[in-house]
Amino acid sequence: MTSTTVIKNIGSLVTNDPALGDGTPLGLIENAALVIDGDEIAWVGEAAAAPAADAAFDAKGRAVIPGFVDSHSHLVFAGDRTAEFNARMSGRSYSAGGIRTTVAATRAASDAELEANLLRHLDEARRQGTTTFETKSGYGLTVEDEARALRIAAAHTEEVTYLGAHIVSPDYAEDPAGYVDLVTGEMLAACAPYARWVDVFCEKGAFDGDQARAVLTAGAAAGLIPRVHANQLSYGPGVQLAVELGAASADHCTHLTDADVDALAQAAGTTVATLLPGAEFSTRAQWPDARRLIDAGATVALSTDCNPGSSYTSSMPFCIALAVRDMRMTPDEALWSATAGGARALRRTDVGVVTPGARADLALLEAPSHVHLAYRPGVPLVSAVWQRGVRAA
Repeated sequence: MTSTTVIKNIGSLVTNDPALGDGTPLGLIENAALVIDGDEIAWVGEAAAAPAADAAFDAKGRAVIPGFVDSHSHLVFAGDRTAEFNARMSGRSYSAGGIRTTVAATRAASDAELEANLLRHLDEARRQGTTTFETKSGYGLTVEDEARALRIAAAHTEEVTYLGAHIVSPDYAEDPAGYVDLVTGEMLAACAPYARWVDVFCEKGAFDGDQARAVLTAGAAAGLIPRVHANQLSYGPGVQLAVELGAASADHCTHLTDADVDALAQAAGTTVATLLPGAEFSTRAQWPDARRLIDAGATVALSTDCNPGSSYTSSMPFCIALAVRDMRMTPDEALWSATAGGARALRRTDVGVVTPGARADLALLEAPSHVHLAYRPGVPLVSAVWQRGVRAA
């Protein structure tokens, strides 16, 4: 028999369920309480009506939000790219080629070193409120190295993405078609057992539309669900391909035509536009226009894109602050996108919400309202985290 815990005296509770709260997308409940039973939420409502439980935690008037759902990261890697970042901040523009530096370091690392680095970043993210994360391969680019990256990741999350098509492997620099054959053949067969998703970097300097289509359709035939790195560095076919193939998300969405925006709006129930402001911050690139997407009716998620090259942050609160300041999102929209939006991008209904039956993933803020996440940028506001009902930070 599981034990129950009531979290009481919650000043402001974000449920992301309009039916439970104030009718807004955040489903806010003031002066709230909730009950955890095992690894699930058992009850949510006003504090005065809270049922008895085996144990109690006093929130002391602070805000509680769903744990963040980081639906896009690259955490199986070795080394860093400090020199590249320093040079870029001194005036050099970002291009996809820097990935090769991390590929060399990752191939040279042991399994133990890769896992230790992954766990360090997961702990870092958890302490900042992230309770669900997706992560990808893509820094091995050989059959053996891609498979081991996914095997390591799969030991720590259900949301594992095969990204053999990150860039063309340096080993195939003169034979891109041969590399696509490898990615869609022997490498896919070795990697599919460890992954839920298949991804491709559809971009100049990486894979064109035809190559991306081949990767995604082969992955889908192997039982993996598509997602796409789309339209990050330039206009291109990535978004349209994502929508056409029913991908769960089109990620980055920085350079969009009106037709791209319309396509994402029409596919709002299927394909999420996942925005990654850490990448624009770290590369001094054009910001994605979240306001344009939201006003058109697209579903928007926020994620960190944590990786050693173009977005070396694991902080969802930081990404929320960037989205509000530079992408024209409201604090409410940014929080929803970093929780429920990320869950949509992972096609999950058990995370990103605080409702009965959902996974008990929660973050307690050292603040009376979620608005402080954008109002007080850079301040470590997450003071406690529950993951699957267990106090994790």
